[in-house]
Amino acid sequence: MTTRREFISGVTATGAVFVGCDLLQHIHAHAQMTPRREVVVNGRRVKTVDVHAHVAFPQAMAMMGLKPNPESLVIGEGRIRDMDAQGIDVAALSINPYWYRAERDVAQALIKMQNEKLVELCAAQPDRFVAFATMALQHPDLAVQQLEEGVKKLGLRGVSVGSNVNGVELADPKFHPVWARAEELGCLIFIHPVRVPELDKRLSGNGDLTNIVAFPLDTTIALSHLIFEGTLDRFPGLKICASHGGGFLPSYSGRSDVVCVNFTNRCTGAPLKKKPSEYLRQLYYDSIIFTPEATRHLVAEVGAS
Repeated sequence: MTTRREFISGVTATGAVFVGCDLLQHIHAHAQMTPRREVVVNGRRVKTVDVHAHVAFPQAMAMMGLKPNPESLVIGEGRIRDMDAQGIDVAALSINPYWYRAERDVAQALIKMQNEKLVELCAAQPDRFVAFATMALQHPDLAVQQLEEGVKKLGLRGVSVGSNVNGVELADPKFHPVWARAEELGCLIFIHPVRVPELDKRLSGNGDLTNIVAFPLDTTIALSHLIFEGTLDRFPGLKICASHGGGFLPSYSGRSDVVCVNFTNRCTGAPLKKKPSEYLRQLYYDSIIFTPEATRHLVAEVGAS
């Protein structure tokens, strides 16, 4: 097992920082040193996996003229300390997409750097970290190559994607080759929301409504399109994990079921193979819905928000 001293050295070498959902603006608080917590269910020690944990590589972000907010960063032992405090055995690292407007050559170099650095970071502490590959979905043919290389060559555990690509829904046919390859590989697709600039004015004010309203709403829209546009019928073997508990969709699944019954003119595509709510059973979800207790942990240095 890699020692903490070696882990910190490895993180420094890869230039990694751990961040929140909004890697440019999230602020964290420092946590106190706490013994490692063990999670026990029915008297049995269980292994816990944090599937929603973010990381960023400033060197890669610099290719887009960006950098993470210095106040959002935590490096090395701080991340392990917070995982220990929360009872997290393994964190599955992902990077929120900021590169969807990059030209092909920049996107190719950026993704190559990111994925290789993810591998380096996980190799420094393999018992505590795994990672999702990144890909440039704005260039679907390139994304297919990056997906295959990330999963088959680099050994990453799946791929993380934004809930839309510059306003284009994931259900758009242009992305079908990507989902077809992901289905063949049997890898997990972790969907995370992106900022919704159209809502900025209405969401301004107190309460960080961009995070607590717009993010789950964006996930809700993405999943609804994947259902109603027939993407999940076309690729029934897709393994999708929706962040933030699947947004608002699980709470409104009944409303999804009645639309094609009560308003048949609003469902003009090919008939779905089952009720909309039934597709929710073939998806996976994280549990980050910000209960008061979870919030106290998540705003600490772990940065998984």
